[in-house]
Amino acid sequence: MKSDKLTDEDYGALAEFRFALRQFQAFSSEKAAQQGLTPQQHQALLALRAAPREDATVGYVARRLLLKPHSATGLVDRLEKLGLVTRHSMAADRRRAQLELTPSALELLASLSATHKEEIRRLRPLLDELLARFA
Repeated sequence: MKSDKLTDEDYGALAEFRFALRQFQAFSSEKAAQQGLTPQQHQALLALRAAPREDATVGYVARRLLLKPHSATGLVDRLEKLGLVTRHSMAADRRRAQLELTPSALELLASLSATHKEEIRRLRPLLDELLARFA
């Protein structure tokens, strides 16, 4: 978008971009459900897998998923009950718990992530085209 005034093309590009994102989100939700996860549980596992070990806390999950701390606690509680996450007291602050993905979570996440990577590769030409319309 070259100026502050939006054109019909700008609105079209924004609409198409949002549609592509929603399609990916729907794809992701379906794949997570096929593995017995909610989209939020999948996103939490992904955030924890990508986090530096010392940052893998409930607070980190809350920040990455844009959740209130109590909502993130409930989410992590459910992941723990599913056997996907374990909690360990942190040496520096025993009140805080470090989260760790279990081997079954790592296996599940690897499968989901491979599928997602393929879908992103499939969508890349469309996303590249849409992003170029904003340059």
